[in-house]
Parts: sequence; C-alpha cells; structure tokens
Amino acid sequence: MERKIIVVTDSACDLQDELLERYNIRYLPLRVLWKGKDYRDREEISGGEIYAMMDVELPKTSLPRAEDFIGLMDSIADEGYTDVLYLSISSGLSGSYNAVRLMAEEYDRLNIELFDTRSLSMGEGGPVLEAARIISAGGTMQEAVDRAAKVREEMGAYYVVSTLEYLRKGGRIGRVEGTIGTLLNIKPVVTVDEAGEFKTAAKNKGFRKAVATMLNEIRRKFAGKCIHLTVIHGEAMEGAKKLLEEVKSFATVKESFITQLCPTMAIHTGRGLLGIIAYEL
Repeated sequence: MERKIIVVTDSACDLQDELLERYNIRYLPLRVLWKGKDYRDREEISGGEIYAMMDVELPKTSLPRAEDFIGLMDSIADEGYTDVLYLSISSGLSGSYNAVRLMAEEYDRLNIELFDTRSLSMGEGGPVLEAARIISAGGTMQEAVDRAAKVREEMGAYYVVSTLEYLRKGGRIGRVEGTIGTLLNIKPVVTVDEAGEFKTAAKNKGFRKAVATMLNEIRRKFAGKCIHLTVIHGEAMEGAKKLLEEVKSFATVKESFITQLCPTMAIHTGRGLLGIIAYEL
C-alpha cells in the first residue's frame, strides 16, 4: 500500500496560519484554563486576548484533550493518510509529548511517529516547517525526521522577558533566581538546553542590554549565512521590527516572520518578551 504522510504538531509551535495552510500542517491545540472555562489554544483564544485575561487573573495551561487528539486523527485517517509525523513541544517543558505518546499508542488507524523538538515557539516551529517541506516535496518519513533533527541541533533560539514573574510562577526558572533578578533588574537571555529545558545563556542589567546580548549571540552564530528568521514578541511589535532589521544587517535573511506568541506561551512569559529564532537554510 502506498504511504501517505502528514505532519502534525501542537499549538505551541507559533507557525503562522499561512505556513500551516501552505504545507498542510495540522496542529493539536493545547488548553488554556481561566475562571472555570476551558479554551483551545489559538482556536478559541488569541495571543492578544490572553494579556487582557492576565490583567484580571493569571490563566493556567493544560495538556491536549483526548477528544481533540482522536478527532484530529480520525479526520486525518478519513482523508486517506497512513502515517503521521508528530513534532511536539519539548518534553522537558511540557507533559504534552508524553500525553500524546500515550494516546498514540492506543490509536490504531494511523502509524504515528513522535519527534521531540526539545524547544517551543518557533524553536519548535522550525523543525515542523522543514519536516513538512520535505514531505510536501515527496520525501520519506525518515528524510523528514533527519531534516527536523538537523534544524533542532543547529538552531539558535533566544528570548528576553521584561519580567521574570511569570516564568517563576510557572516553575520554569528557579524561585530564588527570579527573586534576585527582580530586585537587581537582572534580565536573563533564555535559551533551551540539549535536554529541552530552559537555561540562562547570559545575564544583563536591564532589558535593553539583554536584548543587545541576544542579538550578539545570533550575530556570532549566523553572521554572513543564509537563514530563516523569526522574531517573536509579546505585544512588543516595534521592538520586534527593529530586531528583524538588525539581523538583516549581518545575515542573508532568505525568509522572515514576525509572530506574536501563542496564548499558552504568553502565560509563562508575560508582556514585552522579545525572541529571535534562526536556522541556516
């Protein structure tokens, strides 16, 4: 039987709708819990709406629901697909990977292969996009996995948050570091380590210096190279535009996007985040 492969991810990937549509990428929504209500990330709540909710009460994030997983996989199987390459948010940052793994083991209409991107936002979206490009061009499952792994290993992904409050509340950065950082106005440049967990790449006094350090990290890694570039932000569009132009001054940016964080990511970072995700093409 001829194999028909499709790429699936989750809503934390921060891929723009146009890319999802162009490469036939499906996604499983994570969940946002707020005031007793349950929202599907990206479908029933937007990145902009989440900040207004946070001003009232901090929402919580939740794993994908079994009914959403089964509904998505059934629709894919009904379309004649035989194989799913599922690329997940980092297993070191979310229980989603393990939840999907368990659900996939029980689902028998499709062959489902899981890939841990060990990242989030466009750090996750980059491997998803490149795997989907391989599949769209007629490539095999293994070729798509190999390309995703290469992007994962060579990517540069850095983030600066305006406050450590939300990372601390979410347990993503240690409470002590968060308290000291707030008192001294220390702003870490955050990246993700090989295990897919947050780590501090550098520390600076003040937001502007941290952003400059983040930019220097990207310059050191990609100066003179041909890259895919995404600048992500949390209601900080003007800062994102400036970063995009800065990177264009030292690298050949073949394709670029400015993207606002999805709701589930925004909950853990708050307003003002700026991030740069790049990989070589």
